[in-house]
Amino acid sequence: MSLTDKAITRIRELIQSGALPPGAKLPPEQQLAAELGLSRNLMREAVKALVVARVLEIRRGDGTYVTSLEPALLLEGLSSAVELLRGDTLLELTEVRRLFEPIATSLAAARISDNALAEVRHHLDVMRRARDDVELLNEHDAAFHRAVVWATGNATLATLLEGISSRTVRARVWRGLVDDNAGGRTIAEHEAIYAALAARDTSLAQATALVHVSTTERWLREHLAYDESCGDRAG
Repeated sequence: MSLTDKAITRIRELIQSGALPPGAKLPPEQQLAAELGLSRNLMREAVKALVVARVLEIRRGDGTYVTSLEPALLLEGLSSAVELLRGDTLLELTEVRRLFEPIATSLAAARISDNALAEVRHHLDVMRRARDDVELLNEHDAAFHRAVVWATGNATLATLLEGISSRTVRARVWRGLVDDNAGGRTIAEHEAIYAALAARDTSLAQATALVHVSTTERWLREHLAYDESCGDRAG
């Protein structure tokens, strides 16, 4: 472990112990460095790293504060990392989604409010009307699933799933589905998810979500394999 990593760990320990709770202002740099037995340079490097990680925030002219430490903030960078994934690692991501999203949809069926259900229905209605518009489909597909997962009331789960459900990946899939004339079938899968939610049927909600995510995963596997075979022939 580098000296900077050790400095980061020391500050994290203060936060984890509750000595620096969310929203707390850090002591002046020189004081905190002395209390932790660190040089001021190491302290600065540690603070910079924790600012990038959304653990700390610098308020100009005021000082350095612990952030809210909310999941949406701490996991903010996940979606950016997901956008860079390719090939087998992209497939691993769809496996993770297959493990989490059906359970989340089941939980949503038990907890969804009438207002949240109406939001899900709105996005489904737009998808029905725009089945040949890939960009609009992609936008409301993502919004449909976001509304479902946030209906669980579990911010950590919702943030994780939103992070791994890359907008770019969804766009690629929708473009391929429309090209393959399979968009109608995929919309029907969304309709099945909505019907299960409306019925507050947790088992059916989990099953319909699993079918939908598995369909997407299968499509992606087939097209990645096709792209690779084309690349091999071209080589």
